[in-house]
Amino acid sequence: HMRTHTGEKPCKCKICSKSFTELGSLARHMRTHTEEKPFKCKICSKSFSVSSHLVTHIRTHSGEKPYKCKICEKSFAQSGSLVTHMRIHTGEKPYKCKICSKSIAQTGSLDKHMRTHTGERPYICKICSKAFAESGKLAVHMRTHTGEKPYKCKVCRKSFAQSGDRDTHMRTHTGEKPF
Repeated sequence: HMRTHTGEKPCKCKICSKSFTELGSLARHMRTHTEEKPFKCKICSKSFSVSSHLVTHIRTHSGEKPYKCKICEKSFAQSGSLVTHMRIHTGEKPYKCKICSKSIAQTGSLDKHMRTHTGERPYICKICSKAFAESGKLAVHMRTHTGEKPYKCKVCRKSFAQSGDRDTHMRTHTGEKPF
């Protein structure tokens, strides 16, 4: 716990040199390089690299959202999501970039922000070797190889690889002008 105050991160990844405060965090991080996902949902067979992500995922099947905001009544499947959400109401931004002093509300967002300074791109496509700074960007990229189009138009059922493309298409049905 004290390392959250001192900023000490003695556990270093030998692949990308990213540092962590504890060994467990380093072990979870290593799965970003190995893509190991040992935690499997018994309902839909989706796999996860972190056990807590499986626990939260199972709530997508049950619809359970036990953590409720007392200000706006929004509910969350994870307590940490509620803590982060509360910063919308308080304006708190407890994380600060050591390079440009930008204040940030979420630690994960700080990690992403730091990559704008370092140029680090740890998420690499195993098919074409293209590298990405964010795992979500790699997931979207993978659809160019798989042909997956998970976003469907609610009117005509046409499918799209990205939600933004679907949203733009939806405007053709409503007559709304694109931005």
